[in-house]
Amino acid sequence: MYGDMIHKYKNNGYNIVLDICSGAVHVVDDCVYDVLDVADDLMKQFGQFSVMDLMGAISLACQTEEGSKKYSVYSTQEISESCEEIAQLISEGMLYTPDTYEDSLVDYKKRQTVVKALCLHISHDCNLACRYCFAEEGEYHGRRALMTPEVGRRALDFLVENSGSRRNLEVDFFGGEPLMNWDTVVDLVNYGRSLEESNNKHFRFTLTTNGTLLRDDMLEFINEEMDNVVLSIDGRKEINDLMRPHRGGQGSYDEIVPKFIKVAESRDQDKYYVRGTFTRNNLDFSEDVKHLADLGFKQISVEPVVAAPEDDYALREEDVDGLLDEYDKLARLYLDYRRQGKPFNFFHFMIDLEGGPCVYKRLSGCGSGTEYLAVTPWGDLYPCHQFVGNEDFLLGNVFEGIKNTDIVDEFKCCNVYAKPECRDCFARFYCSGGCAANAYNFHGSITDVYELGCKLQRKRIECAIMIKAALADDEEGDMKK
Repeated sequence: MYGDMIHKYKNNGYNIVLDICSGAVHVVDDCVYDVLDVADDLMKQFGQFSVMDLMGAISLACQTEEGSKKYSVYSTQEISESCEEIAQLISEGMLYTPDTYEDSLVDYKKRQTVVKALCLHISHDCNLACRYCFAEEGEYHGRRALMTPEVGRRALDFLVENSGSRRNLEVDFFGGEPLMNWDTVVDLVNYGRSLEESNNKHFRFTLTTNGTLLRDDMLEFINEEMDNVVLSIDGRKEINDLMRPHRGGQGSYDEIVPKFIKVAESRDQDKYYVRGTFTRNNLDFSEDVKHLADLGFKQISVEPVVAAPEDDYALREEDVDGLLDEYDKLARLYLDYRRQGKPFNFFHFMIDLEGGPCVYKRLSGCGSGTEYLAVTPWGDLYPCHQFVGNEDFLLGNVFEGIKNTDIVDEFKCCNVYAKPECRDCFARFYCSGGCAANAYNFHGSITDVYELGCKLQRKRIECAIMIKAALADDEEGDMKK
């Protein structure tokens, strides 16, 4: 009758129970954890149960060899108290909460969306030759080009005109390598600032760079104007230089590390990320995170490569179990470093259990194709940077606006309820259905999923929740001292 309403798992010595639809997280003892197996069966069969129902079902379970072995280790009082605790949580709306969001989401899809973010492809060119680059060294399945100030200014005008009453607008300078078109970056930041007061807008600018061309004068401007900076580095020197070489084959690690350290320190270790990609060449990617932390970086993101199966560096299904263990290892490292007074943030472990995005945002994801668009150097609009160059997803251009509204409508309906694999997944309120581009590239549909990525995402969420539990324990321990 009912699908999964809770997700329970063990991690790092914690018994964790996630109430999927309320978001409530419970750390429970062994008895509650085991009794929930019976409670789950009752809920799936009948949709409700009483304490007496649960006690009776456990008595029946104990008549089997498996049940007797499982529950005989607990006293009658322990089982009774566990049943009452579960019933109390249900009555408080913190366990087995029903999913009431799908019907509301239908109305949400009818709303007129506004554009709130642009990814400006300021440069379809790059001075590196990263092996895994989906942008084909900046070309994006097309010609090399630099965005002119005229196109960029029109893109910012388009954003203002299509942003409705939203005040804060996001603009990411992307490539290729944006620093190859630095003068246009400066021009567009200044132009954006000139639009703010008269239009009641505020631009939050971000720059993604490989750092090789970074100069002190650029850094000064970046620190004055950029809300965030993404610095591309894959970790250890041998890993980075294997995957992120110059076109002549020489590595980039030695030239970028001193620059990146300077960026991080000049921004007080905030509002930046060192962002790496792990491949089949470094399945021990926790060592790369450790390396970056040991260099002094406090904001770190190292993410799995998404590549065609024939690429020798692509992640494979047989790698998954090892990668899941690696995330557990990284979670322990994260806690150890924090307890040693050397804390760092890891992007995929930063999870908000108290608030976070509204539920509709959690269900529909990044907003690609609706709220978030990519702009090519010549002004074409695509749902996001990963669709750029695929003419099937050409939406229009910044001069004439969005012409292909059918694609926008398709993306507007892209949410966890449109994806069969997501409907019963415990991670759906955190993952939002995953990346539409990855789903399309692997299965030809934005409402499908990239299965390998799903497995890794679920593990990251489990680790992130465990970390919250461990840190809460640490805080409680400190208060008792």
